[in-house]
Amino acid sequence: MVVVADYQTAGRGCGTNKWESERGKNLLFSILIHPVEVPVMKQFHISMAISMAIFDALEQYIGDVSIKWPNDIYWRNGKLGGILIENRLQGGCIKDCIIGIGLNVNQEQFFSDAPNPVSLKQIHAEDTDREQLLRDILARFEQYMTQDVKARYLAHLYRRKGFHPYTDKQGAFMAELVDVEADGHLLLRDDNGTQRRYAFKEVTFII
Repeated sequence: MVVVADYQTAGRGCGTNKWESERGKNLLFSILIHPVEVPVMKQFHISMAISMAIFDALEQYIGDVSIKWPNDIYWRNGKLGGILIENRLQGGCIKDCIIGIGLNVNQEQFFSDAPNPVSLKQIHAEDTDREQLLRDILARFEQYMTQDVKARYLAHLYRRKGFHPYTDKQGAFMAELVDVEADGHLLLRDDNGTQRRYAFKEVTFII
């Protein structure tokens, strides 16, 4: 089941973050699936599948798209979209999964205190058919849920190559991206050669 909104009065991201979206300009939708075939320990596959579906759909319009771990959609250093996934588990299976997506499509100005929003319209100066973009994403997502997409996901990660600045509870450091584990943990190697492992929200990209 897919639910689409033309406008949100209280759109939200992860935690207490809010999601700004001008009425009638962007893609705001949620997908309900019952992926009982996905083992709980491999539930990050859902995140990779929807990230790659959006990535491929956007690549029809623009280049320089990447996925910022775990599943933000970036154009260069700007945030094009966000994904929020909530799973309900039963036994060793994922009984219900709701994937909430906000994608900046035709909005030209942003007024919130979000640090780096960007839209398709700002990048290529043309309006995009939101319904067609949605259909493209959904078709790809259905396909990728049955495929191993990890190699492609890793290849298109933001800051995939080289050393870049990060910060965690111990302070700032430089590191390169090593891998993303099946359960979604991020593996970095700092400039001292030490490997660091992070769950979501345990490390911040310094942009």
